[in-house]
Amino acid sequence: MFSPALISGLIVLLIFTSQLRFMQSTYTLLCLGDSYTIGESVQPGENFPHQTVSLLRQHGYTFDNPEIVAKTGWTTDELQNAINRYQFKHSYDLVTLLIGVNNQYRGRTVEEYKPEFESLLKRAIELANNNAEHVIVLSIPDWGVTPFAKDRNSDQIAIEIDHYNAANKSIAENYKTGYIDITPATREASKDASLIASDGLHPSGKEYARWSEQLSLLIKSLLKE
Repeated sequence: MFSPALISGLIVLLIFTSQLRFMQSTYTLLCLGDSYTIGESVQPGENFPHQTVSLLRQHGYTFDNPEIVAKTGWTTDELQNAINRYQFKHSYDLVTLLIGVNNQYRGRTVEEYKPEFESLLKRAIELANNNAEHVIVLSIPDWGVTPFAKDRNSDQIAIEIDHYNAANKSIAENYKTGYIDITPATREASKDASLIASDGLHPSGKEYARWSEQLSLLIKSLLKE
C-alpha cells in the first residue's frame, strides 16, 4: 500500500509534468492582412504579430516567429490572390485576420466586401486545422482620425468603417471565431499623437502593443482549454 504522502507527491509530480509538457509545446501563429498586420512604418518587432508572440513567450509559451501574409494596400481580393499562391504549412495553431480598410479607402461597397471576407475567413479556419475558435478576427482601425486624413471627412470615414466592422463581426460570429474590437481605441489617436506612426497614417508600436495585449490574453485562454 502506498502512503497518503507518497500518493500526494505522485499527484503533484503528474500535475507538474503535465503543465511542463503543455508549456513546452511549440505553437504557430499565422497572420493574414494588410499594412496593419505587417506594421507599416514601425520596426518589424513592433507590429502586433511579433509583439503578441513576445508577450506569450514572456508567459512561458513557446512560439515560433509569427508567419505573416500581408502587404500594404491589399484589399480582400488581393489578399485572397496572395493566399492562393502562398505555400502554407499543413496547419497552424492560431490564425488572425485583419482586412478591409483598403476596400473602404477605394470606395468599394460593404456588400462586395462581405462574400470576399467570408471566403477569407473560411480559408483561415481551414489553416487553423478547421478549429474556428483558434481564428481571431481583428476589427478595422479608424484611419479617419490620423493626420493623413485631415482634409477628408472623418465622420464619413468613421461611419463607413463601422459598417465594414459590423459586417466582419457578424460573419465572424456566424462561424464562431474569435473577434477583437480594436476600433474604439484607435480613435483615441485623435488626441494622442503617440499612437500614430511617423508616416501620420498607420499605428505606432505603442498602439500595436495595446492590440497585442488583447490578442495575447485571448490566445492564452484558448491554449489553456
